[in-house]
Amino acid sequence: MKHFLTSADLSRERLLSLFRLAADLKQRWKATRRGSALAGRSLALIFEKPSLRTRVTFEVGIVQLGGRAVYLSGNEIGLGTRESVPDVARNLSRWVDGIAARVFSHATVEGLARHATIPVINALSDFEHPCQALADYFTLWERGVDLASMRLAWIGDGNNVCHSVLLTGALVGASMVVACPPGYEPDAGVQASVRRLGGRLEVTTDAREAASGADVLYTDVWVSMGQEAQREQRREALSRYQLSDRLLGFAKPSALVMHCLPAHRGEEITDSVLDGPRSIVLDQSENRLHAQKAVIFELLGGSLDDA
Repeated sequence: MKHFLTSADLSRERLLSLFRLAADLKQRWKATRRGSALAGRSLALIFEKPSLRTRVTFEVGIVQLGGRAVYLSGNEIGLGTRESVPDVARNLSRWVDGIAARVFSHATVEGLARHATIPVINALSDFEHPCQALADYFTLWERGVDLASMRLAWIGDGNNVCHSVLLTGALVGASMVVACPPGYEPDAGVQASVRRLGGRLEVTTDAREAASGADVLYTDVWVSMGQEAQREQRREALSRYQLSDRLLGFAKPSALVMHCLPAHRGEEITDSVLDGPRSIVLDQSENRLHAQKAVIFELLGGSLDDA
């Protein structure tokens, strides 16, 4: 694996290997609070979009592995304006050992990977969020959920996170259903890729139908960064897709609730569900750190002898 730009970059075997590595790194850190697997290595963090979880987990992750992070905001670099994407990639390749990029356009992270001679990690783009999906399925795997037999229901907008969740779900053999209003379906190409990978996928407009018998209910915000002009249109279209106690009642009694955060409480999810006993959103959030450490470790060539 040279880069991690999309969940489709993984095979089932590599995905499960990353789960095991993430679990190992997590256990080692909690036991010793020290690590030097990537001592002397540095990771550039290019952030066109602000973030809490992504920035903290990448910065802390490389530090826990013994390396350092260099944070670069969109204003500092001016990707595609002050300096071209190829030039940024070529220059950073001379100074650091890897790049994690949180960008507006997926073409930007692809451009960085095309021109860099070091690994590039997609820390979020408008098309995918593979690190989030990796952490999500690691969280379920860690809890002992049988991924191949579970039914995961995505409720709401078929967005970038949804794309990565579906592609990763296909790798583990999960049964997945997306409930969304017309026009908000996951990308047709992603749907085709999911099925080509052997994934079981349904798309419906009926949230109750999707939730019925589900082992996992997953939702995300209705209005992402960059979509503010569509706020009222999106709220109206998605208003029947709120993850509430009523909708959760159609799922299995043991069903788990997931959200990648940040949440718009009272819109896509209610407080009682987000903070309820079936919510594992903070486990997902914590595991962003450990799953991303596994990716950084793998791409930058860490040694478990020093972890």
